[in-house]
Amino acid sequence: MSRHAKMSRESIEDYLKTIYYFNEKGLSARTSDIASELGVAPPSVTEMLKKLKKEGYLIYMTHEGATLTDKGQNLAERIIRKNRLLVRFLTDTLGINGERAHKQACELEHGFSNGVEEALYRFLAQTNREVKEYRESVPLTSLKVGEVGTLAFIRGGKAAIQRLMDMGLTQGTRVKILVSAPFHGPIELTTRGTTLAIGWGLANKIFVKTISPKQESG
Repeated sequence: MSRHAKMSRESIEDYLKTIYYFNEKGLSARTSDIASELGVAPPSVTEMLKKLKKEGYLIYMTHEGATLTDKGQNLAERIIRKNRLLVRFLTDTLGINGERAHKQACELEHGFSNGVEEALYRFLAQTNREVKEYRESVPLTSLKVGEVGTLAFIRGGKAAIQRLMDMGLTQGTRVKILVSAPFHGPIELTTRGTTLAIGWGLANKIFVKTISPKQESG
């Protein structure tokens, strides 16, 4: 049995996804943070991080935490894309909403092959323009301090969408991240000459297309 099998695909993906969210905020994922997020004992986390390091998924130092390598980042991004597509399918096609959809998507994503992901993407893209932008758009929460993006679309109920529109956040709006608090804290950004503070949960519903420094200067 391979070392991958011993660790289990689900465990690998859960760890990498958790570490990914910390790294996206410019933080190393510490053992205690991962243990808290996954509900696992710290000694078990330490053992798993050492195994993932050997497999080339991450860089890990005991007192400095873990950061993903390109290999780990690519796998984490793949599973996150699958999760988003599943949430859209469960919500838009099957009418399963809220926490139920997110919980079910987290359970399904691990057995979801790349081929099935591609097929589901094509199916959803036929009827939903927003889905076509998924591969080019990321949640606002994934932007780092100083990064700029343009708003592509908002996921959420009418109340959340209206609240954001009232704040001036409409399609095509350019935003720049000023502060990204750790541990799912609020996001502070500037847009249309105004500074706004948005809770992490609401910010995670905003999808943007990132703008490179070259594009911004142009």
